[in-house]
Amino acid sequence: MKIENRQQFLVVLTIAVVALFVAVNFILEPLGGWWSSRQAQIKALQKQVSEGQQLSKRETGVRSRWNWMQVNALPANPSQAEQRFLKALDGWSREAGAELTSIMPQWKSDSTNYLTLACRVESAGDLATLSKFLYALEKGPMALKVDSVELTSRDAGGQQMTLSLEINGLALMASDKK
Repeated sequence: MKIENRQQFLVVLTIAVVALFVAVNFILEPLGGWWSSRQAQIKALQKQVSEGQQLSKRETGVRSRWNWMQVNALPANPSQAEQRFLKALDGWSREAGAELTSIMPQWKSDSTNYLTLACRVESAGDLATLSKFLYALEKGPMALKVDSVELTSRDAGGQQMTLSLEINGLALMASDKK
C-alpha cells in the first residue's frame, strides 16, 4: 500500500472509530436506557389498569363491606363509644359466663379520620367460658380487633383461668361527602 493511501485509510478509519464511539456512547446507550425505563413505566401502568379493573369488578362488594364497617364502627363521640363498647363486653361476658375483672380503655387519635379505643380487658373463668367469650367478641359485628391474647392459670389444676386481651375498637369520624 502506498503511503498516501495508507494515510487516507488511517484518517477514514479514525473518523469511523470516533463516529462509532459517539454513536454507541451518546446515541445508543441513552436510547437503550430510555427504552427500558419506558418499558418499566408501561408495565407499571398496565398493572395499575389491571388492578383498577379488578377493583371496579368488586365495587359492590367493596362498597357493601365499607357500609358494614361504617354501620358497625363505634360512634365518633368518645363517651357514647365507650358506653356501647362496655355494654357489648358485658353482654358477651354474661352470655359466655365469664367474669370481667378489669377493663382499662384508652383513646388514641392516630388520624383526623378516625379514633381508636385501645382497651385492656381481663376476664376470669374456666377454659370453656373464656373461649366462648373470646369467640363472641371476635364474631360480634362491632368493629373490634384483638391484638393480643394471654391465658394464664390461677390454680394448680388449671380449672380457673385468666384471659387478658388487648382490643382496639374503631370510631370513624364524620366525613363530608364530595
